[in-house]
Order: sequence, then C-alpha cells, then structure tokens
Amino acid sequence: MENEKKKRVLVAMSGGVDSSAAVKLLLEQGYECAGATMHLYNNEDIGLERSKTCCSLNDIEDARFVAFKLGIDFHVFNLSDRFKEMVIDNFVNTYLEGGTPNPCIECNKHLKFGSFLDRARLLDFDYIATGHYVQREYCEESGRWLLKRSPDRAKDQSYVLYGMTQDQLAHTLFPCGGMSKEAIRAKAEANGLINAKKPDSQDICFIPDGDYAKFITEREGEQKHGEIRLTDGTFLGEHRGLINYTIGQRRGVGVSYSQPLFVVEKNTADNVLVLGTAEQLAREELTAGDVNFIMFDELKEPYRCTAQTRYHQQDVPCTLYPDERGVRVVFDTPHKAISKGQAVVFYSGEYVVGGGTIL
Repeated sequence: MENEKKKRVLVAMSGGVDSSAAVKLLLEQGYECAGATMHLYNNEDIGLERSKTCCSLNDIEDARFVAFKLGIDFHVFNLSDRFKEMVIDNFVNTYLEGGTPNPCIECNKHLKFGSFLDRARLLDFDYIATGHYVQREYCEESGRWLLKRSPDRAKDQSYVLYGMTQDQLAHTLFPCGGMSKEAIRAKAEANGLINAKKPDSQDICFIPDGDYAKFITEREGEQKHGEIRLTDGTFLGEHRGLINYTIGQRRGVGVSYSQPLFVVEKNTADNVLVLGTAEQLAREELTAGDVNFIMFDELKEPYRCTAQTRYHQQDVPCTLYPDERGVRVVFDTPHKAISKGQAVVFYSGEYVVGGGTIL
C-alpha cells in the first residue's frame, strides 16, 4: 500500500533560532516543509536611510541561509503595505489617542495568521507553522481547538496569540511549544544553523532603537506640551507630550512630591497627565472590546477565570461578565497599571480562554 502523502507545511521563518529549529523539528516528524519570510517594512517606513541595511533585510537573509542549509524551498512575501496599515498606523494612532498599543498582537492577528495563512493556502499547503512557545490541543468533548501555555513559562507567548480563531488553530503547528529555549538552541547548534546563538529580539521590530516617542514625533510632528496634575486637580508642572508616558510609570515624569507618584491617566481631551498614588493606580474592573474567545464562541453568563493585562505578568483571579462593548472584567482584588490599548487575556489554568483590547 502506498504511503499516505506527507502533509505540506509552510513555516514562517523570522530569521531567528526558534522558527529555524521549527523547520528541523517538522522535517524530522516527516512533514514536507518550505519556508517563507514576511517582508514587513522598507527603510523609509521606519525612518532609516534607503542606503542602510535594515534589520528586516538581515533577518530575511538569515532565514534564506537556514532554508538552503536544510534543503527546503524559500519564499519572501512582501506584506509591507498591509503591515503599515494594520500595525504601524494602529501603533501610532493608539498612542495619539492616549493608549498603549501592542503591535505584536496586531501583527499576529492580521499578518502572521491572516495574510501569511492566506498565502500558504494559495500555494496548497496544509498547515503553517511558527516558532512560538505555545501549544495547541484538540478537545474531543467540546470539538474545539485549544491554546495552551508553554511549559517554559518564562518564554510562554500565549498572551500575544489570544486572537487566534478556530480555523487558524486547526491549520497552525507550534513545533517548539513543548520545549525550552535551551533545548531549541541546542537543536539548532547540533544541526549547524547559523542563528543558533542569535540573540532574541527585544524591541519593537520597526523601531530598532526602541525610541517610540521619537518615531511617532517624526511621523506626526512635535507633540503639544500640557499640564501635569494630581487626581485632585493640584498643578504639579508641565509634560512633554502625552505619548512620552505610560500608565504606571513612576520615573522620568519630571516632578517631585512628598510621596511616590505614578501616571494614572492620560487625559487626551484636555491634554493633562494625571498622577496619583499606588492605591489610586489600582482598578477594580475594566472593559474590553474586540474580544475573541477560544474555549467557546461567546460569553453568555458570568465566568470565573484569571486575567493578565500585560505580557509576562502574573495572571490574577477575576470574573467575566457579558457587556455591550465586549466583556467586563471584575478583579477579586484591585489590579494595578491597567492601560487602554493593551490586551487583557483570560486563562483557565494553563489554557487560554480568550482576550480583548482594554477600552
């Protein structure tokens, strides 16, 4: 009897060690693989001179070299227009509206598991795969795909993948999800991959120097200065433009006071930066919109779970309630530094219940 046809997988290769090791792991499991890198921006999109080599191009060449080493086909998808619209413009606009965006979540939602998966289907692949540290499982009882934390909790990336749909989960593989970073690097080194020791990327990819305020100012012009006030209205000084501050920030605000103060609000309507005490920074609840659930289709009644409002933060107990704008999250104890524009992600043990954008 003829062997069953090998399943074809298009691996999203970033040029880093995780996605490179993912290819090797899939090949060992008998999959037929090809690699592809998304070209997401040009130099002029991120304020670099056209003549300079940007990190995006270096990463593409690293990915191409690994694909050649492993003997697989390699593609480059130019998705720069889509990336500018859905990620860069969203990032800038969210800051200007007083929020704190998470561009990785938007990129995953619209590019990696949107446009990339669409391209893979056009090329007749059965799956896509990424190097994310997360696991997927199929639940026979509910008939749904579930998203589960990586056992390497320090590297777990489930927070940025809460937006995945059932269709996306059904067609995505996470070969690295059950392994540690150390094991992945060892796998890459044992197979002679050039990026085995390549450092993890830390900054937002389209802001290589990490200075997001400068990036926004160069695109939108100098930001208007305004007043810094306490929650009771007491005047404290002048801020340099609201984009330069984040909720929960303590250092670098530029005022002195008799007790520690934190940024508790960015009032864009009046262009006022509001400072308060640690107690005033805490909130008992939040409302989230653009909600996606993974464990079920929709929230119809109160649901007990835990919630995480920042990447790599410890999730805390809460109750979810249906809300006309999405979901209302009520914490068991007041929760600090909740920022509009960030994601709130819900967990049931090690499994992702869903998540949304904090309104």
